[in-house]
Amino acid sequence: MSGEPQRTLLLWCPDWPVLAAEIVDGVPATDPVVVLHANRVIACSERARAEGIRRGLRRREAQGRCPHLTVVDHDPGRDVRAFEPVVAAVEEVVAGVEVIRPGACATAARGPSRYLGGEEAAAERIVEHVAQSCAVESQAGIADGVFAAGLAAREGRIVVPGGTREFLAARPVEALGRPALADLLRRLGVRTLGEFAALPAGDVLARFGFDGALAHRLAGGRDDRPLAVRQPPADLTVTADYDEPVDRVDAAAFAARMLAERLHERLAGYGLACTRLGIEAVTAHGQELHRVWRHDGLLTAAAIADRVRWQLDGWLSGSNGRGGTRPARPTAGIVRLRLVPDGVLAQAGLQPGLWGETGEERERAHRALSRVQGILGPEAVVTAVLGGGRSPADQVRLVPWGDERAPARPGPPPLPPAGAAPGAASAPVVVPAGGGARRRAGRGRAVAEPPWPGRIPPPAPAVVLPTPLPADVRDAAGEPVVVSARLAVSAAPARLTVGDGRPAEITGWAGPWPVDERWWAPAEARRRARFQVSLADGAALLLAVEGGQWLVEAIYD
Repeated sequence: MSGEPQRTLLLWCPDWPVLAAEIVDGVPATDPVVVLHANRVIACSERARAEGIRRGLRRREAQGRCPHLTVVDHDPGRDVRAFEPVVAAVEEVVAGVEVIRPGACATAARGPSRYLGGEEAAAERIVEHVAQSCAVESQAGIADGVFAAGLAAREGRIVVPGGTREFLAARPVEALGRPALADLLRRLGVRTLGEFAALPAGDVLARFGFDGALAHRLAGGRDDRPLAVRQPPADLTVTADYDEPVDRVDAAAFAARMLAERLHERLAGYGLACTRLGIEAVTAHGQELHRVWRHDGLLTAAAIADRVRWQLDGWLSGSNGRGGTRPARPTAGIVRLRLVPDGVLAQAGLQPGLWGETGEERERAHRALSRVQGILGPEAVVTAVLGGGRSPADQVRLVPWGDERAPARPGPPPLPPAGAAPGAASAPVVVPAGGGARRRAGRGRAVAEPPWPGRIPPPAPAVVLPTPLPADVRDAAGEPVVVSARLAVSAAPARLTVGDGRPAEITGWAGPWPVDERWWAPAEARRRARFQVSLADGAALLLAVEGGQWLVEAIYD
């Protein structure tokens, strides 16, 4: 706990829950209005008090005293949202403001009083600025400590330095804001804060507990903690204005690099890294363009410049990549460019990448990949992200280097070992020739994911073919193996021929795993069954039969 209390200036807005209802919901605060919580009045307007309504009354009793009463339910979120502009207005005059509760905020009085010419002048300046900026009436109080300053604000009073104990001494114990403790103190004969503060601290702690000891400190003019002021967020946005409209991609790229370096230096000064970048542009005809780029990791100055250049190239040339229609390009050149770091985090909290901790090797690899990406385009360098799905092809999503690595389907499976191919696992399925499945569990920790009916069991194949290869599967008698509609296999698979290759002996197999997708849409319906087979030469394949045709979908490592 702190020693001597700090000289504190507290701004108080009377009947704030009622005023917040007027600001947010349009309830006229000049009418008889009450705010209810748990069926009791917690705040009321001045007109309601004139009708005899007080805090603590039940709803029925309050409406009995004023039949035309307007009742508003308590909403803490509404109170906070409405109070934020008031706090921002105070921060325009003084630095370091702590929000005590919606409707009250405090700051150290020393700085404003020295800068604005005294404590009284500082209080008047803040009250006047809040009234002009937010159209909100408020009162300010100054005393030693937050608790005493709050009581002084209700009277619009400035307590002289060192006079806080005398100011509090005559206050009733109800001023502590602890009804149960105040009732007990009154029954014990203690009616004022001065009488309560005169009690020995050890006896108060033994009789009333820790909360009573805190109240005892407040009654004696000592705060339980110093001010915990909030710091206004730093403005990290960088903007560049151009006298001559920029309508060429090369000129825009040069401007983007200069602005990207400014943004990176500003972020580095605060020890931050950008993970989501907003690019905003304004043309000479007033057209506003906006796009947000996400990034999974550290955005360097070069990476920021590349993304700004790609975006400006798309805007100025009207190109949206391969295929598709060309969007309408702006009718005039760009006169303002703005970079907004929409998502930031401390650099020390970045996840180590593929090449270990953030260091020279990682930066070298990142620069090399970013350079290739800058020459060939954002989709020229891609990495694989694993997700959910029924087939290996559905589980892999290729994302451009530097973009957010989010799976396309819910339920990401365990990550493969470093350096492995997408979906690689430790070993293929090994099954006896009789068809009884015996599969080895893949490496990696289990991850909870949604069920995917028809999904093949782990381990996942190492290579997924972009185009399945036609195959022919026959039994020991040389007859084609057929899978019926009820998933009955005509005979055990014995030989496999892929394309025009030579037949290979099947030493083990498992399946079938059926998949019946989008049966409700005949044009998109697909029905097939999958098998895992191991061959005499040690290879393991994932087969699928669809419409009577056998296909090789993937290869196990």
